[in-house]
Amino acid sequence: MSKDIYENPLCARYASREMQHIFSPDFKFSTWRRLWVALAESEKELGLGITQEQIDQLRAHIDDIDYDKAAEYEKRLRHDVMAHIRTYGDACPSAKGIIHLGATSCYVGDNTDIIQMRQALMRIRTLLVNAIAALGDFAEKNKDVPTLAYTHFQAAQPTTVGKRACLWTQDLLMDLERLEFELGHLKLLGCKGTTGTGASFLELFGGDGDKVTELEARIAKKMGFDACMPVSGQTYSRKVDAFVLNVLGGIAQSMYKMAQDLRLLAHMKEFDEPFEAEQVGSSAMAYKRNPMRCERVCSLSRYVINAVRNTADTASAQWLERTLDDSANRRITLPEAFLATDGALTLVINVIRGGRVYPKVMEKHLLEELPFMATENILMHAVTLGGDRQELHEAIRQHSQAAAVKVKLEGGENDLLDRLLADPAFHLTRADLDKVLDISKFVGLAPKQTETFLAVHVRPVLEQYAGELGVEAETNV
Repeated sequence: MSKDIYENPLCARYASREMQHIFSPDFKFSTWRRLWVALAESEKELGLGITQEQIDQLRAHIDDIDYDKAAEYEKRLRHDVMAHIRTYGDACPSAKGIIHLGATSCYVGDNTDIIQMRQALMRIRTLLVNAIAALGDFAEKNKDVPTLAYTHFQAAQPTTVGKRACLWTQDLLMDLERLEFELGHLKLLGCKGTTGTGASFLELFGGDGDKVTELEARIAKKMGFDACMPVSGQTYSRKVDAFVLNVLGGIAQSMYKMAQDLRLLAHMKEFDEPFEAEQVGSSAMAYKRNPMRCERVCSLSRYVINAVRNTADTASAQWLERTLDDSANRRITLPEAFLATDGALTLVINVIRGGRVYPKVMEKHLLEELPFMATENILMHAVTLGGDRQELHEAIRQHSQAAAVKVKLEGGENDLLDRLLADPAFHLTRADLDKVLDISKFVGLAPKQTETFLAVHVRPVLEQYAGELGVEAETNV
């Protein structure tokens, strides 16, 4: 590969070969040819003077594309579709005169875009299901591991590691629902001609409108679709692109949130993403283990989120039956949004499958905050022994403030529990305190919520998509 020109890092560093193939020239232009075969074959079936020999010749040359010849034609003609019609015609001389009969450029261009997006959504679905599976395993393994929960990134009540993972998993399940909706509603553009009226095909079939309608139905079936867009201008509505990228943007939001959470946990030394034996964390600070995979997830996800606005702008800016200011933009935006989502999801699977949690560090952080969180339970215990609730509340307030001063101003340990043990008003023994401080009493229903969520919401989905599980999730860099 030449190194003196720019190469797209989405291909060189991040996206899978599977996704790269979907947006490759081979996939795109062989699909153009399959569409031309479907058109000619359907026209023949409906009575036009196209021979089986011509169809057979077209079929024989679907994949042997002469890219150099196509590039030369395009340089002269300044039209990519006409360049490929000429190239295909040179390979199929007997069928040269019937290629693209009655169609406009969007017949191959737009229909191929839909086919590519359908295939790419299926690839994203596979990765998404595998990410859900990895998180489900992670949640099951850690459903009883207590950890400090945060609101406003300030210590709140404890939860469990598994319950927190369910929050990330639920977001991805919602994304899967949206993906399936859009995937199930994709339709081909069909073959409606230059302004969507079907006039050229009506002429070909001698004014027989039923045959024009049937032509679209046959093409759709041959290309694996149930239906075509009911009406269009020259192109399908660009809102379709916006709908599809909204799905990718939703997945990106979920990935960004999860990866950012993991970066915070890595800072607190509660979680490490996979780290190879010879991996370098920093060129300057040899001791560092930066969460670079999660950072990359956030970086790629941010790109996808911003690509959504691009498709919205394009959909809103279309003129009447067609304008061409969408073309160059869509050549970049659609493939790159899918490539970036593919790369980020692969990283998510890799991080969750190979990540490591540190329960002892979590316990340390819990014990630092537990004295404050336990005060209500201690208060109730002391009241049951005959104490005055209001007086005890005031005593706890004063002891808590004194302990906070020691922690924040003096850098000392939190000695609130020692203060309460020493205060005779609480009648508190060490045995009583150990019972009060049982962490299982502070995590609420988190373990049970995790079990229920996995049983009711995750495992049925994994059973439904069992055939898509087990993908590799190796990172390139």
